[in-house]
Amino acid sequence: MTLIDRTTDLAQGLRDRFVAVRGETEALAAPLSPEDQQIQSMPDVSPTKWHRAHTTWFYETFLLGPSLPDYGEHRPGYGYLFNSYYEAVGPRHTRADRGLISRPSAAEVGDYRRHVDEAMHDLLDLVETGERSELAPLVDLGLQHEQQHQELLLMDIKHVLSVNPLRPVYRDEQHEAAGDPGPVGWIEQAGGIVTIGHDGDGFAFDNEGPRHDVLLRPFALADRLVAAGEWLAFQADGGYERPELWLSDGWATVNAEGWDAPLYWFRDGGDWWIHTLTGVRPVDPAEPVVHVSGYEADAFAAWADARLPTEAEWEHAARATPIEGNLLPADRLHPTAASGEGVRQLIGDVWEWTASPYVAYPGFRPAAGAVGEYNGKFMSNQMVLRGGCAVTPGGHVRRTYRNFFPPHSRWAFGGLRLAKDAA
Repeated sequence: MTLIDRTTDLAQGLRDRFVAVRGETEALAAPLSPEDQQIQSMPDVSPTKWHRAHTTWFYETFLLGPSLPDYGEHRPGYGYLFNSYYEAVGPRHTRADRGLISRPSAAEVGDYRRHVDEAMHDLLDLVETGERSELAPLVDLGLQHEQQHQELLLMDIKHVLSVNPLRPVYRDEQHEAAGDPGPVGWIEQAGGIVTIGHDGDGFAFDNEGPRHDVLLRPFALADRLVAAGEWLAFQADGGYERPELWLSDGWATVNAEGWDAPLYWFRDGGDWWIHTLTGVRPVDPAEPVVHVSGYEADAFAAWADARLPTEAEWEHAARATPIEGNLLPADRLHPTAASGEGVRQLIGDVWEWTASPYVAYPGFRPAAGAVGEYNGKFMSNQMVLRGGCAVTPGGHVRRTYRNFFPPHSRWAFGGLRLAKDAA
């Protein structure tokens, strides 16, 4: 598909996608009070209303301001408040202090969204008629960006609600116990010279390319995710107390932070309980473990006499996997077990930690201008995760999608799948 064909296809139906994505963000925020939307519970978390405003700022800054001569900025100062990390755009409010922005209110952020949406419809008229069709890929990027923030909104509000002593829930719902996933099976992969990376057909972030060849030695991949019951066994065997299992920085982090269980697990009456978006309940041993760091994932793999897969191994194993699973449209908001044959749960449930550092693919070049800061500048001190999770929006994840977090991060929906070298 040529760039011209891609742009033409994008322009058709772009308005419907814009309306749907913008509406989904507001629907996700709807259960939250203005007070809920204000809180920043740690530096990595952003308030809900900030996510709503920042995604709006993206369209205003990169599309409306440069492309509509008569566009009027909604409020002076919003660019400073809601810029995230785009140095080329200008100065910005400190990330760790976003919770101090009591004004604009959540309602005023809603006014901001409506103002920008109205102007975007004028711009989309020009895109659809062909007068400004070249803007279609940038609108598409804005929509993918907003879907990223939909996932972040749920990640962040989960942490916000977890630190409230009353343990309020995002949505009150009865938990259905996960079915027994059965013992772990191992699916052998022949390896060889394989090609990974996005092939250019449809949307992809710049960090998913260029497509390139990788040499893989034969390996085996676990047919399912690591379950919470297996994590309980790791804990019972002193997993958090045995330095020989841990990377040096991981062991230092465990001791500094006092970790003895995944994030959101806590003891009550001798049993382990978990805080979820739909309520507090006992840990279900059958469901995949979630909210573990890359350090914890690596230590568990060492304990299990296995390892984490590389991102190339993961992508090669997923090459024929349908892009479907327990994602946000399933409306579970939490991982669940899956039975079956072959490698399963590669898409959805939890982002799977890999052993691969987040670095550039051979030949990668960031885009020109401020949008080039989207991914490339973070290619340091991060690890790659693959596959999407239970709060990843539908249509947003791909087999080539490279998520990334520092290895100490736990508030993301991170879990793991094991790998082994071939016998």
